[in-house]
Amino acid sequence: MADETNPVQPAPGGEQQVQLLLDESKMQTSFANAYRIHTTAEEVVLDYGFNMANPNPGAGGQQLLFKVTDRIILSYPNVKRLALSLQQLVRQYEQRMGEIPTNPGQPRAAGPR
Repeated sequence: MADETNPVQPAPGGEQQVQLLLDESKMQTSFANAYRIHTTAEEVVLDYGFNMANPNPGAGGQQLLFKVTDRIILSYPNVKRLALSLQQLVRQYEQRMGEIPTNPGQPRAAGPR
């Protein structure tokens, strides 16, 4: 378990900082190159996994297999916070490294000089 202090500064009302304790003892890491989104009125379901050529294609030619490895279920307020955090992360990265292509095989734009 790691101790990390929340970087949020005290509010004008004089509230104290909150210490966040992280328990990573059961954390697992997985790779994903694809995702799928399902929604209901109350939640958003994110399936993560990877696309690959189907090793057992049926009749009709080549097939792509989406192997789902992880599912995350979030409330809409959490989805919005995640989207804002990811948007900020991408913006900062692109300011340093150049535009990130969204299509595979697309060349990366040159970064700032």
